[in-house]
Amino acid sequence: MHTIIKHVTVLILLCCGLQLYAQDTIKNPEKDKAIHSLESLKESIRAEERDALRIEVKTVNERVLHKEISYKEAEHLKEAAAIKRALNIENRIRITENRMEYFERNKTDTISFEDSKNMFSVTIGAGEKGLKIKGKSKPIKYDIRTGNQFLFAIGLNNAIIEGQDFSDSPYKVGGSGFVELGWLWNTRLFKHTNFARIKYGLSLQWNKYEIKDNNYFEDNDKVTTLEDFSYNLKKAKFRTTSLVIPVHFEFGPSQKIEKKDRIRYINNDTFKIGLGGFAGANIGTIQKLKYEENGDAIKHKTKRDFNTNTFIYGLSGYIGYDDFSVYIKYNLSETFKNQEVKQNNISLGLRLDLD
Repeated sequence: MHTIIKHVTVLILLCCGLQLYAQDTIKNPEKDKAIHSLESLKESIRAEERDALRIEVKTVNERVLHKEISYKEAEHLKEAAAIKRALNIENRIRITENRMEYFERNKTDTISFEDSKNMFSVTIGAGEKGLKIKGKSKPIKYDIRTGNQFLFAIGLNNAIIEGQDFSDSPYKVGGSGFVELGWLWNTRLFKHTNFARIKYGLSLQWNKYEIKDNNYFEDNDKVTTLEDFSYNLKKAKFRTTSLVIPVHFEFGPSQKIEKKDRIRYINNDTFKIGLGGFAGANIGTIQKLKYEENGDAIKHKTKRDFNTNTFIYGLSGYIGYDDFSVYIKYNLSETFKNQEVKQNNISLGLRLDLD
């Protein structure tokens, strides 16, 4: 009996030992991989700080060229930047090594670490394995000359027709309108002042006419004319959709904010005026008619080019305060081709430029 118990005990201990050995052989390669990843991270820390130092030195040199600081001040700033970056490397690597030693000593299966530049997590053993790094920060740029804005404009739309007064327009003033949506870039033209800038981008324009006097547009052998509709029209709307590149030269004061490591120009709460134009293509034309026929309400949509000009261009401008402006645009290109009477689109409304 004692012999059996001894054999069973030895067998159990042997099985436990084999299991522990197997676990260790599985986990050690993962630990080696994690430690190798952390060593790679230390090298990336050195590279980050060296890149940041190069940017700081370049910024200081630019300030010397622009005579914002003296050569002596520049040398002092570059020396201070070099010391700061060297200490950053030393501190961040020391923190990384301390974390590695802590997790090795406590034999934890998960290594996690966070500093001001990176956050990463290493998982060893069961479950998800690997190294995750996110949240890498970039050095602050000393001067940003180009920003971006969202454009929204809405207002009245009509046409200037050759030989007709505006009061004789075939389009309703209240029912005819336009909408414009776009994305713009705003670039300062001069290094040391933001009084003049160029604004450019891409936008969609929708120009709509609501036709009066029971008329509608008809394509008659490549000539678009207004014709009387055979039923009583409740509504007759004609709309073009255009994709354009707007370009404006904008003028106005701005506030300059100077800090030790950056300068910024702010246009909030200031007057502005923009002069320029646009060019692009007509990408869609539609006519919508609403009427009754034998007591039935009918809606009829026609999508075709209606002999509209594909290439469009014009002049535009705005004047305003802060984000809001009064906006006007005029199409130098005629609305329709092959017309005996010229017709050019004109719009007036409100414009919103959001940073």
